[in-house]
Amino acid sequence: MAFVYEVNGKVEGHIRERLLAPNFWHLATVGQDGTPQISPMWADIEGEYVMVNTAIGRVKEENLRRNPNVSLSHHDPDNPYDRVEIRGRVVRFVEGEEAERSMDRLTRKYIGEDRYPWLLPGERRVMLLIEPVRVRRVVGVEPFRAGVLPES
Repeated sequence: MAFVYEVNGKVEGHIRERLLAPNFWHLATVGQDGTPQISPMWADIEGEYVMVNTAIGRVKEENLRRNPNVSLSHHDPDNPYDRVEIRGRVVRFVEGEEAERSMDRLTRKYIGEDRYPWLLPGERRVMLLIEPVRVRRVVGVEPFRAGVLPES
């Protein structure tokens, strides 16, 4: 049996708590050749958006500038059958000082340091703001959609 919770476009309750905690999320983008590309990411909430941060020139950043559709997923480390998916689209690419501040905020949240320690010479950060379109949590084995299995 499964529990499925779905709210279109809303990050609230337990799902919001997961984003506010230092959990790793998997960000899926679509590559230029149509294949998926997945990266583990730090994530947070910025107003009504899900926020992640990456470097300009990374594959995920280039993929999202070409196709802003994205999916984020997370599973509870204590129960891998308790999982969340957030589908949406990047609506803003924020560069400069604001992007650097957001990376430092994530750094404090995830590793407890004031500044992001792995910045490479010449690296420029970009904050990605993701508008949630479909938000769902599944606990257990997800049931099939109606009409997929023959009726008994």
